[in-house]
Amino acid sequence: MLNTMDDNKYFKDERDKIIKGLEETYRKLIEFKKQKKTPIVVSKNGEIVEINPNEIQPTTSYWRKII
Repeated sequence: MLNTMDDNKYFKDERDKIIKGLEETYRKLIEFKKQKKTPIVVSKNGEIVEINPNEIQPTTSYWRKII
């Protein structure tokens, strides 16, 4: 059985891997949309919105304060 410190480290490591994967997926999506010259379609405030991939950042970084 893991103790609390080991549990916290394990979950932090797993969370960091997931976030890194999501950031890489976002980067690849923007790159793909730029190559195909197609808009990114998202929902914003309940409305469908098309965004030109050249108008957004090709990378993102997610940092969350752990409480």
